[in-house]
Amino acid sequence: MTTALRETVGRYGIWSVGLRSEDPDRRGELAETAAELEELGYGAVWLGGNTSAAHAAPLIEATSRLTVGTSIQSIWDHEPDATAAAFAELEAAHPGRFLLGLGVSHAKRAEQYRRPYSSLVTYLDGLDAAGLPADRRVLAALGPKSLQLTRDRSAGAIPYLVTPEHTAHARELLGEGPLLAPELAVVPETDPARARALAREFLGIYLPLPNYTNNFLRHGFTEDDLTDGGSDRLVDALFAWGDETAIRAKIDSFFEAGADHVALQVVDDQPRDALPRKTWRDLAALLG
Repeated sequence: MTTALRETVGRYGIWSVGLRSEDPDRRGELAETAAELEELGYGAVWLGGNTSAAHAAPLIEATSRLTVGTSIQSIWDHEPDATAAAFAELEAAHPGRFLLGLGVSHAKRAEQYRRPYSSLVTYLDGLDAAGLPADRRVLAALGPKSLQLTRDRSAGAIPYLVTPEHTAHARELLGEGPLLAPELAVVPETDPARARALAREFLGIYLPLPNYTNNFLRHGFTEDDLTDGGSDRLVDALFAWGDETAIRAKIDSFFEAGADHVALQVVDDQPRDALPRKTWRDLAALLG
């Protein structure tokens, strides 16, 4: 099961908020972009933000083999029955092309946020009852309990904003079977001050969220690393930046730690919903 999934998603994917636009005027642009990403050799695209099968469908329709995953669909905003029905409809039209990425989001972003682990278990029970296969869903797991739940109840993990050390820990907890597909932010900048400034601007929306900061503290960082936009040590651990050799080495470090697939998110001076197609082309050439 998971061997086939690894082959389907390949080693490299693209993580993007911009590819999930609901603007009908951008539909042609998104379709063209998805087709180019497929042609460049990326095995998957991951739709950033709270996304659903409805966001994935146009990209799947515009391509022939690209896997499209949600990263993530919040369990608080979509009922299990409706989620399973949307999955079944897309699966019937395009078998094997959609992966449901699920997560609990954050207390500051979901009014219903209560007992996140238990709520996720209940949600998975609901998906099981509605017939959505465990091997077609992945979880945005960070902590040990969530990773163990991932191992037992899904096809794999899609951790966000993590380090190679977290990846090694996740692989140990998951075992060899489940897919491990961390996101990695890439800053295409060689100047250290500029690269770190861009990274800190990006980190600004995440450092107030305990799910992430607690994860950093579990993996050797201190409260001092979380101040002033993040220490150099934190930034350098979380982001790939520098010349092509440095960026390639950072990406490779995740595979060395046990990742099967790395979802690359470009962080630059453009709006987060931009489509950095030139950088995606450059990365594809770098990755060979």
